[in-house]
Amino acid sequence: MLGSFPVTNSFLIGFLVSLGMVLVTWFIFRKKELVPRGLQNVFELIVEELLSFIESVTEDKAQAKKYFPLIATIFLFVLFSNWIGLLPGLGTVGLSHIKDGHSTIIPFLRSTSADLNFTLALSLIAVITVQFTGIVALGIIGYGKKFLVSPFHKPYVIGTIVGILELVSEVGKTISFTFRLFGNVFAGEVLLTVMLHLVPFFLPLPFMFLEIFVGLIQAVVFSMLTLVFLKMATIPAEH
Repeated sequence: MLGSFPVTNSFLIGFLVSLGMVLVTWFIFRKKELVPRGLQNVFELIVEELLSFIESVTEDKAQAKKYFPLIATIFLFVLFSNWIGLLPGLGTVGLSHIKDGHSTIIPFLRSTSADLNFTLALSLIAVITVQFTGIVALGIIGYGKKFLVSPFHKPYVIGTIVGILELVSEVGKTISFTFRLFGNVFAGEVLLTVMLHLVPFFLPLPFMFLEIFVGLIQAVVFSMLTLVFLKMATIPAEH
């Protein structure tokens, strides 16, 4: 606790990942050269590939540059949060705790994505940003047409049903985002912990490589879906 502010084990990892990304970026910009090399080369490659990917989805260069900061931040933060949780000791080193007669461990550090609070917060940020983007692009009335159909618009009944389904899907995005990321990462941590206790040598290695792949896929899926929803939010209801 910092005063009345609770500092959890997952929050600490999130803070360290954020701090690490800021420091690396600051170092690269401080030492940047006209002809890139070393870390700057890797940084520019990541930026170019992400921007190219975003542009391929939006099919609009200006729009791709507008969405790049959000999508790149989500992708890199989720990716490093997932991968750092695989380091030795994270999730397995902590305080012993007895609950219902069973001995458990409260880890000092654990992956941020394995905390439902984080995935819910990130999902809310993504979904709320999508709504504001749609309103800015189409206006309140234009964006509202996706959910509310004018009684003078035919067929009114079908349009109303589709609008309600669209509204439900917007709420469903938050739930889907939250539990997809949390479920996959948390399940991976549980699997690795069980395997490390059963067979601590060699056998957990394939599962470790699998979790590295899963961590990457989850970062790609979360950022890609956010990008697709952003693009869809700017398309008028008529289309």
